[in-house]
Amino acid sequence: MKDNIQVIVADASHEKYVDTILKTISDAAKVRGTGIAKRTHEYLATKMKEAKAVIALDGDKFAGFSYIETWGNKQYVTTSGLIVHPDYRGLGLSKRIKNLTFTLARVRWPQAKIFSLTSGSAVMKMNTQLGYHPVTFSDLTDDEAFWRGCEGCINVDVLHRTNRRYCICTAMLYDPEEHLPAKLSKEVIERIRKIDGTTSPSLPQGEDD
Repeated sequence: MKDNIQVIVADASHEKYVDTILKTISDAAKVRGTGIAKRTHEYLATKMKEAKAVIALDGDKFAGFSYIETWGNKQYVTTSGLIVHPDYRGLGLSKRIKNLTFTLARVRWPQAKIFSLTSGSAVMKMNTQLGYHPVTFSDLTDDEAFWRGCEGCINVDVLHRTNRRYCICTAMLYDPEEHLPAKLSKEVIERIRKIDGTTSPSLPQGEDD
């Protein structure tokens, strides 16, 4: 049992783990035989620098990762790329990563709807526990930039054949109007404010760890 795994909001110092993250995501997709939207080194590194990613570390060893993205003029948010290294599976780590990524998304864009496209039963279960509900694809963002991300998936032909009405993945949506506000630590809140260059009142004051 790994008792000392940290799950934190990533920053620029974690870019050294990006290639390992990409390989872990790719290897997992091959094992499952499912599709995955491909991302570049630069894409994930930028997410880290912008405080839009969460990483799990066991000392200096990579253990897990996920990131967030906004769509449709920040009206929608996705938490994506959730992956746990094979050496750290079965420890409840994916749920810890998902919870922090989800909280990060809610704090940064409190009015945005958060959605998920997934073919994994474990992710569906976590989404349900967080308050997501299954929806149709038409309930998701119509931002073409998001849907272009599906072009790297092996199942994209299904999406094309159905005119984007459905695919192998299940669509799930979280509506913030149905829930209380989320909170992050004061340190993360201050970092987000510096990155965004704002003292936006929409961001909470933060809470002690």
